[in-house]
Amino acid sequence: MEHNFTAIDFETAHGKRWSICQVGLVRVENGIIKETINRLVCPPDNFYFYRNIEVHGITPERTRRSPDFSTVWTEISHFIQGQVVVAHNGAFDFSCLSQTLDYYQIEQPVYNKQCTYKIYGQKLASLCQEYRIPLNHHDALSDALACAELYKRYLNK
Repeated sequence: MEHNFTAIDFETAHGKRWSICQVGLVRVENGIIKETINRLVCPPDNFYFYRNIEVHGITPERTRRSPDFSTVWTEISHFIQGQVVVAHNGAFDFSCLSQTLDYYQIEQPVYNKQCTYKIYGQKLASLCQEYRIPLNHHDALSDALACAELYKRYLNK
């Protein structure tokens, strides 16, 4: 059962953690990637801070016609509720999820949080270079795939 988990990563449009603009999710079952989800999300008012755009390259033009998080949540919630959920720098990603759900007045899920930053104590890019894991940093799906690979390595030790 412990080799079943969901790796997740969020990108945000500005400094408020409820401004999710991209979700990357990787579902792993019995150590094998079973599903990936990569969704652009229209943040509230489709407002972006330029520095966030510089980091991830996502712009208001790209998310203007994307669903808001409450719609995306219906697609991803079953991968989180009652599951082991892993993020790199989970303090950020788990607070993004919590604050965004609060923003949309959606009930908080119960899940087991794991953080590969706490496990390894290094930045994602450094770990990916060390373990030769492909990474397009600050693309939510790429970050989630890298996190999944790191957690699988940790479980197999």
